[in-house]
Amino acid sequence: MSLTEITAGDFRVRGRSLGGFYTGLHVPELRSLMDVGTALRTGAAAPNLFLSHAHADHLGALPALLGMRALTGVTSPLRVYLPSELVAPLEEMLAVFSTMHRWPMVVDMVPMQPGDVQLMHGNLCVRAIRTFHPVPSLGYVFFRKIKKLKPEFLSLPGPEIGIRRKRGDDIFTTHESREFAYVTDTLPDILDHHPELMTVDTLVMECTFLDEKKSVKDARAGCHIHLDELLPYIPRFQNKAVVLMHFSQIYSPRDIETIFTARCPREYRDRFHLFVPIGDAWWD
Repeated sequence: MSLTEITAGDFRVRGRSLGGFYTGLHVPELRSLMDVGTALRTGAAAPNLFLSHAHADHLGALPALLGMRALTGVTSPLRVYLPSELVAPLEEMLAVFSTMHRWPMVVDMVPMQPGDVQLMHGNLCVRAIRTFHPVPSLGYVFFRKIKKLKPEFLSLPGPEIGIRRKRGDDIFTTHESREFAYVTDTLPDILDHHPELMTVDTLVMECTFLDEKKSVKDARAGCHIHLDELLPYIPRFQNKAVVLMHFSQIYSPRDIETIFTARCPREYRDRFHLFVPIGDAWWD
């Protein structure tokens, strides 16, 4: 199957996402995969995988991905960030596949709870946030911690700042530069609980339903976002780019472009990217 690739802010997002069928994304700048409902050969060597939850359309292709890694010569275990509740079941799943495959399927699991922060590489960190779904689920916010001079010290000459720094004076504040976030299979309430999502440079989030083909009540029953509920938030988005994905197959890709263009206020459209193939057909 072909892939879709878009550039959103400073990040490329590659992969496929179709609600209920498969979601698997590769973000090269983060050296990471987001979910693995489909195994992406082009991202098979990525060292990190962030699992939102354990539904098959977000997790089901993990054994295939591990096989791809072996075939392409990747020897280091895949580092899997995941809700802590999934560690034991995933270990059992991989043990069964290892037995059937007669080859060890091993990953390096990083269990996370909402609010947990992990250092990835350099000064890049990731924080887990609780999403709203019937099973244990997380979203992920990627950020860097940047030190800035406190306002009262901005006028100091460079040598004086250096002296105070070496002396250990408290002259800096720590600022979070939020660069990327991934949230899927959730309710729009996530934006009220985590308004920082609307300030992240690049936000990737689900928007499964778009119009009267599916009611808001039904969308909420499945813990998914309906465009009717997202529209009131749109003027509050300050992101450089917002990638909407995980659309329902009740729409064709062309339908999604048409409906969103008609419903989103014109002044905000440019910052939104729709993660769909070009044309009328989905990837399969």
